[in-house]
Amino acid sequence: MNTGEDAQGLRKIIDFSRLISIFVLAIHFYLTCYLAFQQWGITAAITDRLVSNIAKIGWLNGTVQPKLVALLFLAVSLLGAKGRKDEKANRRNIAAWLVIGLLVYGLSFLVLYLHNGHTTAAILYISLTATGYLLILNGGVRLSRLIKSKLNTDVFNSENETFPQEERYLDNEYSINLPAKYRLKGKVRESWINVINPFRGLLVAGTPGAGKSYFVIRHIIDQHIRKGFTMFIYDFKYDDLTRIAYNKLLQYKKHYKKVPAFYIINFDDLSRTHRCNPLHPESMDDLTDATEASRTIMMGLNREWIKKQGDFFVESPINFLTAVIWYLRKYENGKYCTLPHVIELMQMDYDRLFAILQQQPEIQVLINPFISAWQNDAQAQLEGQIASAKIGLARLASPSLYYVLSGNNFTLDINDPENPKIICVGNNPQKLQTYGAVLSLYISRMIKLVNRKSQQKSSLVFDEFPTIYFNNMDSLIATARSNKVATTLAVQDFSQLRKDYGREQADVITGIVGNIISGQVTGDTAKKLSESFGKILQDKESRSISSSDTSISRSTQLDFAVPASKIASLSSGEFVGIVADNPDQKIQLKVFHGEIQNDHAAIAREEKGYKDIPVIAQVSATDISENYQAIKKDVERLVIAECKKIEDQRTKQSETEKPEKAARGTGRQRAKVPGGRKKQRDHEDPPQQRLSL
Repeated sequence: MNTGEDAQGLRKIIDFSRLISIFVLAIHFYLTCYLAFQQWGITAAITDRLVSNIAKIGWLNGTVQPKLVALLFLAVSLLGAKGRKDEKANRRNIAAWLVIGLLVYGLSFLVLYLHNGHTTAAILYISLTATGYLLILNGGVRLSRLIKSKLNTDVFNSENETFPQEERYLDNEYSINLPAKYRLKGKVRESWINVINPFRGLLVAGTPGAGKSYFVIRHIIDQHIRKGFTMFIYDFKYDDLTRIAYNKLLQYKKHYKKVPAFYIINFDDLSRTHRCNPLHPESMDDLTDATEASRTIMMGLNREWIKKQGDFFVESPINFLTAVIWYLRKYENGKYCTLPHVIELMQMDYDRLFAILQQQPEIQVLINPFISAWQNDAQAQLEGQIASAKIGLARLASPSLYYVLSGNNFTLDINDPENPKIICVGNNPQKLQTYGAVLSLYISRMIKLVNRKSQQKSSLVFDEFPTIYFNNMDSLIATARSNKVATTLAVQDFSQLRKDYGREQADVITGIVGNIISGQVTGDTAKKLSESFGKILQDKESRSISSSDTSISRSTQLDFAVPASKIASLSSGEFVGIVADNPDQKIQLKVFHGEIQNDHAAIAREEKGYKDIPVIAQVSATDISENYQAIKKDVERLVIAECKKIEDQRTKQSETEKPEKAARGTGRQRAKVPGGRKKQRDHEDPPQQRLSL
């Protein structure tokens, strides 16, 4: 017990042990250097008799044994010593004092063999032995000042926040496996990030430069093509991912039962792009398909409308565009059902356009509000309803876009077992507003065709997902799992997703995915991820240092496994996340925090050997211009033909109604009804209600 009496008793024991050590050493000096003591005249008969009796103890004879006994009692005295604690006490200095002292103390007997006289040898021996003794004593006392438990130097608590991670390689026919390294209690260990069920959705997050494409997405493309997936890749910075996909298909095409065809959509280099009509009539079964396509186009062109869905001036242009698309779908079995033809037809003047659209009964309910506004001279309202659609679509009236959108080299059903495909669509960050809407339409139509039963396994990769718009992405992730459709969404930050998709839909998307791989992110995204990863049991220490002792209290408490501050300071290539498992492949350690291992030299060598994307067709400016003019002429012919047909119908109808009107007019004259002419005019259409052709 640490009481005053115990401390006093301990001090007496220490002093007594040290006194015995000094006494044994003094007797040793007297016996070993007796001739020198006799010459100095400091011997006496009684002292000699007393020392001779003590010397009868066997371990006091000789040169080595007495010094060992003295050293032993010195060590005992030092065990209980408590010096003033010093945080700056250096282990190396203390070790140096002790080692030098032991060497001098132990080897001092060598001077006894010098032939320089008894006196000189005795002085040297006693001096060296005493010096070594004092050095050992000094080192031992300083050792008691050393703090046994050093203060924690891990200022960021990095070692305490490490946790066990999955080190097994779990592979299956769908999995994505990324080699990694992580730290656990000061040691670097190898691990695997096993996305064994990509059909539950994969969200890859990270600020620019965090390594999303280099460390994650390129491996997804590599491994899924190697495992026989069909793919759709949205390449935001064309042609970074397209080159990888093309060369991986050349490398792994033997892994497919039927090698998929490789198609590219690219609006900048028309010689290296295929042509595809996203409004292909065979893929539009009913009016709801046209509505979905219309909504996708308009939301892609006006991103702020995403948060205003349901507003009158948002839904009106969508309905109008839906009517035009469905009219062209039904006209001559979809002969002119392309987005360029839709754009050109919408630019017609209202009287002819409304007259033509009225011929299709299925869309009359959609266009009646616009016709009513036109007939009632509500020009301001009509322009508000339609002009936003016309202005937005006018941005797409480009000859190069018309060329790509009006062709039909392939269909978007990438996972058809009889006709598998790998499709890459490329965007241009400098033309994001224009290309994004068109690519969103491609994606919308593709997903409808892909999410079907009894199709081949497929993988959809969307780099920089917020730059495009697709409605009901959460439904795709939720329902496409059973149809073997793996979805990978790459975003920079959850706030970016909320800005472009609205808070509700963004929260649903980020909450429904089963696999998350995140590089450096900050703010609310880091906080939300940290909370998702949960807490681990961490050791906590509290130290109190006094002049005589150091008290340490240890405890454990639950704290975040990966704090938000650590996610915000991740290096490039360092990722945190959580993975989902299967009923037959359980993963207990789902959370990870490590550095994905890329063989940089091997990747560089591989990229040097990549083949360039081949030229698909030589396209000249004349070809593009002729296609552009042909579309305009198609629409002109359609309008002229339909207007003529309407005029012919009205002519026949008027000829039929003339005898009836004449008979009704005669009856009125005979009756001489007052105001009869006025009533007759009331039955006729007012001039502003007539649709002039």
